Amino acid sequence: MKHLRGIETFVKAVESGSIAEAARQLGFTAAAAGQSIAKLERELGTRLLVRTTRSLALTDAGRLYFERVRELTQQLESAHAALDEVRGEPQGPLRVSSTVAFGRDVVAPLLPGFVAAHPRISIDLVLTDDTVDHVRQAVDLSIRFRSQLAPGLVARRLAEVPMVFCASPAYLDRAGRPRRPEELADHDCLVFRVPHDGLVMRWAFVRDGLRFEPPVRQTLACNDIGALAEMAAAGGGITRLASFVANDLIAAGRLEPLFMDRAGRKAAIAEPLEFYACYLERRDVPVKVRRFIDHLAAHMDGHPGLQAPKWPRSA
Repeated sequence: MKHLRGIETFVKAVESGSIAEAARQLGFTAAAAGQSIAKLERELGTRLLVRTTRSLALTDAGRLYFERVRELTQQLESAHAALDEVRGEPQGPLRVSSTVAFGRDVVAPLLPGFVAAHPRISIDLVLTDDTVDHVRQAVDLSIRFRSQLAPGLVARRLAEVPMVFCASPAYLDRAGRPRRPEELADHDCLVFRVPHDGLVMRWAFVRDGLRFEPPVRQTLACNDIGALAEMAAAGGGITRLASFVANDLIAAGRLEPLFMDRAGRKAAIAEPLEFYACYLERRDVPVKVRRFIDHLAAHMDGHPGLQAPKWPRSA
């Protein structure tokens, strides 16, 4: 098909909103992508796109053509995935997006093992707590927690991560140790502000089978979990951290877990955070995506960073 490269470039440009981004996804220069689309327009005898310095807009003919050829490119991708299945050798680029802390502390250490087992796959890992658009950003797979799940995505549960309320020994010596979540109203609380919507993530507990959100006195907010952990370790107050962030700091004695007795029994259970592997809803899921999800799932059970914390030996 002599128009195939132009069609593929055209579809990617419309989906991503940029000829330059389409070129990046397809692996050639923006100039070559623009020339490919221009050649397609000449051969069709009609203009498909109205280009400005900042955006693209479809003409009426372009809109009609896009709806027809988009399905064609999806069928070609499915055909390529089917060949990978037959060969048993998944290959090509795999673009993965994850929330920052989970991606850095849990996902990233698992990638070398996956690449070693699948040397024909190259991974592009994007860490962000902002909203991810699978189509416009050419993301094959995103790892999200429950409140980030969106329509049009298939979500497979990967892990239930314990959440840990903790503070530094210095802060607890100064302000006292809360024994019940309701006492958080009397303490300095360091909270996480979600970047994509600007809202503060709520603090929730489960006690006797009932979920509740105690009042919280917010003194500091930040959109980076690592920074919150350091603020708490420096004596800034009480914060809530995922176990994979908190455990090393607790083991080092920089933070102490709250709402647990010295035997490690929980007086109130912090509501856990569930993480999901998400991909676009489609008839044929690429084998490289399925293999990657299977790899993550296989390594989540028993992952040392996803276990509930214990008191330090000196406690």
